[in-house]
Amino acid sequence: MQELQKTMVVVDASGLILGRMASRVAKMLLEGKKVVIVNAEKAVLSGEPKRVIDGYMRMFKVQTYRNPERQGIRRERSPQRIVKSAIKGMLPHRKPKGREALRRLKVYVGVPEEFQGLEKVSFKEADAAKLETRFITVGELAKLMGWRGEA
Repeated sequence: MQELQKTMVVVDASGLILGRMASRVAKMLLEGKKVVIVNAEKAVLSGEPKRVIDGYMRMFKVQTYRNPERQGIRRERSPQRIVKSAIKGMLPHRKPKGREALRRLKVYVGVPEEFQGLEKVSFKEADAAKLETRFITVGELAKLMGWRGEA
């Protein structure tokens, strides 16, 4: 069990700024650790909520010149996929090392039973309490983008 805890890290995303948390997690993945993120819907995106929502929703309205009926770029709508996509952007995901690192990442909404008794890590420098601006949680953003799960 001790061996597993040295190679596996459980991160509680509650109240953590998504970008700062993602950079720390990406570094852990590249070091060879398995990372499990729980409470993905409670991670925070800093900035004026309307601006953040507009930025994500703008990509749904993109059309092509050749085929205007085709809808825009596919965007993730669930909190797990939004968090995983942020971390993927910080990894060299087109190289074998980055693909391997991404396979070691698991992201969950809420806390699954198998991780309830384990010690969870939280990053002090990524805490949303430091923010002086307004923010929106990933769960709220996902709901507004059409996610039908429960946050």
